[in-house]
Amino acid sequence: MEEAIQKADVLIEALGWIRRFRDKITVIKLGGSVMEHEHALRHVLLDIVFMETVGMRPVVVHGGGAAIDRAMDAAGLVPKKIKGRRYTDDDTLKIVEEVLAYETNEKLAAAIEELGGRAMPLNFRSTNVLFGERITLPGDDGQPIDLGHVGAVTRVDRTTIENLCYAGQVPVIPSMALAADGGKLNVNADTAATAVAQALGAEKLMYMSDVNGVRRDKRDPESIIHSLTDREARELIRTGVIDSGMIPKVEACLETLDRGVRKVHIIDGRVRHSLLLEVYTTSGVGTELVKAP
Repeated sequence: MEEAIQKADVLIEALGWIRRFRDKITVIKLGGSVMEHEHALRHVLLDIVFMETVGMRPVVVHGGGAAIDRAMDAAGLVPKKIKGRRYTDDDTLKIVEEVLAYETNEKLAAAIEELGGRAMPLNFRSTNVLFGERITLPGDDGQPIDLGHVGAVTRVDRTTIENLCYAGQVPVIPSMALAADGGKLNVNADTAATAVAQALGAEKLMYMSDVNGVRRDKRDPESIIHSLTDREARELIRTGVIDSGMIPKVEACLETLDRGVRKVHIIDGRVRHSLLLEVYTTSGVGTELVKAP
């Protein structure tokens, strides 16, 4: 009986958060750290089905770098990275489109359906919702560095995504965009998720990572900081508490806050039900970043 009462207490704790976030859009960015672990991915998708069932409006934006690398290796192509970005020539673009926009995208949507939810893959052969333009990177000599078919999102088809959300479906969006000339573009998944969250006026953007959040001591998972303002986060970067690989992740979160998204979360997607624990419990399990008053 005591165990049953504890379960009821958990449900009551969740009730307040369920009511608070009902009808609110949450964008969830899925990356390789989660998608390469079948067990972890299943639990994340199950969490997403739960969120939609209790009235939230989850939107999934995903990458697929590891799967693309495997497909390129099978095709005898060597991945080329420039300042962390995948150089995308014609042959690479074909693989990115097939693996990311079709295979991975449709597999995720099908998995959500198998778990009892409703999902819609939004790709070039169904309904594309991301539009963009080519980008270059600044070179050390001041000259732009060409990245091939790599772009940034300049417009999001908000109406299509919102209509699906309000119809009780989970939009599943690959990180690719369509250029004005009809060409297809490979887009960084973090920046694609940011663009979607901004366009939708999302309540939350959740980065499913392979770390449990921002830590005061990066070697100690128990030193996690559960809530940070943008000012506090910048101070932690300045003083070196946030360093190395966490810096670009936190800077992406800060940029997202500057673009109007209310809250950004970094959570470890490999932890079972970390998505539900972060949204529907008071303490959460990751780091929440918000604008300072």
